[in-house]
Amino acid sequence: MKSRKVYIQTIGCQMNVYDSGKMMESLVPVNCSPTDSLGEADIIIVNTCAIREKAVQKVHSFIGRLNSLKTKKENLRIIVAGCVAQQEGRALMNRFPHIDVVLGTHTVHRLPDMLEEVDHNGEPVIDIGMSESPVEFDAPKSQLQAQSDTNRFVTIMRGCDNYCTYCVVPYVRGRETSRRPGDILNEIQILTQSGIKEITLLGQNVNSYGIKEGWLTFPELLEMANRVVGLKRIRFVTSHPKDLSDDLIASFQRLDKLCNHIHLPVQSGSNRILEMMNRKYTRERYIEKVEKLRESAPDISITTDIIVGFPGERHEDFDMTLRLMETVRFDNLFVFEYSDSAITPSSRFPDKILQKSKNERLQEVLRLQKHISTEKDRLLVGQVFPILVEGPSKKELKSGALVNSSQKELTGRSSGNRIVNFSLKTDCMLDIDAMKGEIIDIRIDRVFSNSLQGSPVEKDFLKR
Repeated sequence: MKSRKVYIQTIGCQMNVYDSGKMMESLVPVNCSPTDSLGEADIIIVNTCAIREKAVQKVHSFIGRLNSLKTKKENLRIIVAGCVAQQEGRALMNRFPHIDVVLGTHTVHRLPDMLEEVDHNGEPVIDIGMSESPVEFDAPKSQLQAQSDTNRFVTIMRGCDNYCTYCVVPYVRGRETSRRPGDILNEIQILTQSGIKEITLLGQNVNSYGIKEGWLTFPELLEMANRVVGLKRIRFVTSHPKDLSDDLIASFQRLDKLCNHIHLPVQSGSNRILEMMNRKYTRERYIEKVEKLRESAPDISITTDIIVGFPGERHEDFDMTLRLMETVRFDNLFVFEYSDSAITPSSRFPDKILQKSKNERLQEVLRLQKHISTEKDRLLVGQVFPILVEGPSKKELKSGALVNSSQKELTGRSSGNRIVNFSLKTDCMLDIDAMKGEIIDIRIDRVFSNSLQGSPVEKDFLKR
């Protein structure tokens, strides 16, 4: 069997990152290996996102540019997967005839078979069918899992039943279905045995895991993952505020491996807009959940998503969002300008906001969050945090100092999901390369907008 190189372009969320990894794993048995070079690729996979119009435009632009590669390399296979593939289907293939395979969000496990079909018949194939339950991939191949990373995503469920009026997810990923607990734990154990130290559990709304099926609750699943030998940290995304239970809140206090961070998208601080979005909670209820989280874990890091310029958002609605930010004082946030998607109800709402106003509101949210973050970050200087070492920092890799310098700058993350960089002398008695995946204490010396700079605490090395 001829060996082939696979280039994967992943656009979108962590779920797509996970699916891209699974597609690569599925191709290894048919003599494929990954490459970072488009030019040397025999197979190009574009794993797509349809959550916003800009993401769809980015997908179309990238696929269009692949045509010139296809004309130069007759046997090049171009595969489009993910949400745009699910949403556009045959129309995508009609628009870009150089595509060989279109596979939807429920059929990524079929990639090797579909590729074989194209190779055999020479005709493009498409499968965007949806199943009612998650299809399991083969167990992850350990040789692909821990070559360089200390952390991995693990999908625990698929789809969404919330039908927020602006969101395409229920239409492109289907209704909410959960994976069996045994399959999830088996995957975590295999990852841990191959060197992974931290896992992030993925779902559109992890809080509702297992409810339909009558299996474990999400807090019970976390408790089982917490018992996996060799695993050091657990994270999860995303958590819908309406389903954030007291049991899950208590998990932050009870489970020693659960990281001290939650991403809790609020989207708006206006009850009127939240109702139009079909979010099923109020600003008051959201604030109450935040207060409970901070009672359970006083130092918990809380991040969020905010949409500005939703149809009909008045100045007073936007002001309520700013006031909520001041009340909650998020550690960080992601802010997005609202954009229509043809398949969502909000695309048909009247009173669209002008682009100029959306941009002004986005900038105002960013300014306020920068002010809040700066005030909170100042309090971190001098504090000591356990950091999971992930490897050389970006600065280290870029400068090539790994070879030439008497010091190495390493990077890792705090439990609260802050990037922390720190330096060590290369003649340190510790095996610096072996520190990857270790948790060490770092004292914070300086604060930057996107990272923290610190120094190892001496006692942490003495006990080694």
